[in-house]
Amino acid sequence: MPSDNPPSWGPLRSFGRIKSRTLKPRQAALFDTLLPRVALPDPALGRLEPRDLMPGAEEVWLEIGFGGGEHLAEQAARHPGALMIGCEPFLNGVGSALRHVEERGLENVRLHAGDARDVLAALPDASLDRVMILFPDPWPKARHNKRRLIQLESAAEIARVLKPGGHLRFVTDWKDYAAWALEILEKTPGLAWQAERADDWNIAPADHVTTRYEEKRLGDTPPIFLEFRREA
Repeated sequence: MPSDNPPSWGPLRSFGRIKSRTLKPRQAALFDTLLPRVALPDPALGRLEPRDLMPGAEEVWLEIGFGGGEHLAEQAARHPGALMIGCEPFLNGVGSALRHVEERGLENVRLHAGDARDVLAALPDASLDRVMILFPDPWPKARHNKRRLIQLESAAEIARVLKPGGHLRFVTDWKDYAAWALEILEKTPGLAWQAERADDWNIAPADHVTTRYEEKRLGDTPPIFLEFRREA
């Protein structure tokens, strides 16, 4: 069952600005034409049932903070039988994702232009096969760490919505955030870290999609990949 109450870790935002530049005309038009068709129902209105969003979906994946949508679109193209839910509060990123959806003719993508924590709270227990969090805002200053997406409460919500055997992938290029996330996720009941040797977190998994953001190398370390499995 989804949570009956709103997320208890609010109202602090785990993301910064939601718009940086004027949307390109094409992207702005897609907000009017395409977004209403692929938008996730408002999670504030109650439970979100993935099976209602794409009847017959083989799997359900959630990407939290999809940036420009490159990774989300590529995974959707590779796995047309899976429902891909993407959450991103940054409106320019939503516009970019809409362009990818239109250009590639993707029918298995649903977007939420807002806080992913609202979506997590509205999802039923054990409803997702995969959760992907790639390069979230690191909030590197210690006084801002409380704004990081990965907190004890949000980690527990992720564990709740993952099916037994489901996977969480967390990727960051900030050493401190990797250590922070690893400590919290290892404390989270039901989540088991899958690493057995250093290469398991230093080398990208075979199905990872490199994006333009990742190639900029804005952090203080090469990407660190943390893979967790939801135990029964």
